[in-house]
This record gives sequence, C-alpha cells and structure tokens, in this order.
Amino acid sequence: MNMNEVIARINELARKVKAGEELTPEELEERTKLRNIYKESVVGNLRAQLENTTIVYPDGTKKKVTHK
Repeated sequence: MNMNEVIARINELARKVKAGEELTPEELEERTKLRNIYKESVVGNLRAQLENTTIVYPDGTKKKVTHK
C-alpha cells in the first residue's frame, strides 16, 4: 500500500466519523494501523532530511547536523 492509498483511506474513515457514523472495531483498528504507518513515514522522511543537513556558519565553516 503506497502512501497516497494510506492517506486516502485515513481520510475516508475520517469523513465517515465526521458524518456521524460510528466505526466498527475493525475500522478503528485499521485507522490506528494506518495512522502509525503515516506517522512512521513522516518521522523517517524528517530523519533522512536532517541526516543530510549541513549548517554553514558566517565564517564559511560547515558542520553536519548530528543526533543528540
């Protein structure tokens, strides 16, 4: 399942709740799993971006961002 499908399904379930319908236990479990997949994707993308980030100081020196 690609990320567009995950987001589309999350939105579909959200519209259902917003319309006043209750989600079945299976749908609640699916929503939780889909939200975790989405969250892990966002965190992973952010980590990858930060790992490739370099700070350039006014004096021209460069320092790679490191994990604390």
